[in-house]
Parts: sequence; C-alpha cells; structure tokens
Amino acid sequence: MMTTRNRLSGYQTTSTASGGHEQLIADHIELVHRIAHHLMARLPSSVQVDDLIQAGMIGLLEAARQFEGGQGATFATYAGIRIRGAMIDELRRSDWTPRSVHRNSRRIAAAIQAVEAREGRAARGSEVAAELEVPIDQYYEMLQDHAGAHLFALDDLGGGDDGADRVIEGQEVSPARNMEAGEFREELAEALGDLPERERLVLSLYYIEELNLREIGAVLGVTESRVSQIRSQAVIRLRARMGSWLEDGTALQLF
Repeated sequence: MMTTRNRLSGYQTTSTASGGHEQLIADHIELVHRIAHHLMARLPSSVQVDDLIQAGMIGLLEAARQFEGGQGATFATYAGIRIRGAMIDELRRSDWTPRSVHRNSRRIAAAIQAVEAREGRAARGSEVAAELEVPIDQYYEMLQDHAGAHLFALDDLGGGDDGADRVIEGQEVSPARNMEAGEFREELAEALGDLPERERLVLSLYYIEELNLREIGAVLGVTESRVSQIRSQAVIRLRARMGSWLEDGTALQLF
C-alpha cells in the first residue's frame, strides 16, 4: 500500500503539468485525512482508510485543477465536496454489502411503515421487532449490520454534496427539476421533523455537527453501539417515509 506522501508525489507531477497547483494540494492533505476518518466511522472494518485517502487525493487533485476563485466558494469548501464525492464514488463501485443486509433493511422499512400506518405515530423499536417476529436483541443486531454496511448521508436521499458540486460548477438545472427538488426538500424536512427526538438529535449531531459515535454516546449517556443502532433506525425510518421518491429514482437524480 502506497503512503500518502508517495501518492502525492505523483499527483504533484500531474498538477505541475496542468498549471502548478502542488502547493494548493499540499496545503489541503489534512482535509483529505479528516474526511476519510469521518467516513470510516460509518463503514465496516473491511474498508481501509488508506483506500479512502487515495480516492480523496484524486478528488483533491481534480478540485485544484478545476477551482476558479470569485464564484462564492472558498477552495476548502469546494475541495471538501470533491474529496468526499470521490470517496463515496469509490465506495459505491465496491459491492461489499451482503444481500442479507439489504434484505433485512427492506424488511425493517416495511415493518416500520406497517406499524406507523396502524398506530399513527413513530414506531418503537419493540413494535418493529414484534412486527418482524424477532426478539428485540436480534432486531438490534439487524440495525447494527445495517450501520456497518451502509454509507448513508442525507445526500443519499437526494440533497447533498453532489448537488453542491454541480451548483458550484454552474451547471444549469431546469425549472421542472428545481420544482421537484423543492418539493423533495420540503418532504424530507417534514420527515426529519417527525422523527423521534432522540433519532433526530443523533442525526443532527452526526451529520451536521460531525461528532463521531463515541462523542454522541457521551452526550446521550449511551454506548457507541447504541448510538449506531439509533442512527440506523432513523435512517431506515426516513427511507420508509420517503419511499415514493426512492422507488422511481427521482430523489437520486434531483441534484
């Protein structure tokens, strides 16, 4: 496995040939590492942080090549988007999620939908387990498997970094697409607002405040594994509630 320094030397040569951005790249290596380690907190142990760093370095190189100042975004903001996008693209090219995890995630989402339709409120974990006809401990294991196998962020539901990237690069978006995007954001905001308080807090601390699982556990007074389970339940609940957008692929194409 190449070291970051060795990889950078190759990138610098290419960068020099395309306009001399090696100093800009060198100044933001730490950003690549920070984003890589933040993503690692939600990935299984089979994923190597060095692989994320390598993909992120490619994103940093592309950012240095394409960035134009004076367009309302700092280089660090623009590079962060490109770095994270490159890492996520690399992860999505790797099919390391067992089919059983996908299957159980769909089962949990269906169970949540059934309970909430019947009860008219957010489904409790015990109710979802009963709907699935599994012990509560097994349900928690299913949530843990989901947490370890899925890279989820709000942009996976259609509103995140890839969209910001396109906005910064100035690509045109049709009025119809803008309207759809606005409708989607409204529905997503409503779904987020209707989450149980603890799930909403965990998502906020994790995705907005960027705390890791250990730090969130300290805030809530629970273990890291319990935080992971809460986050997974919130994610699956959102997917269940946003199902109409996901079924036709609209949410994944809006931004």
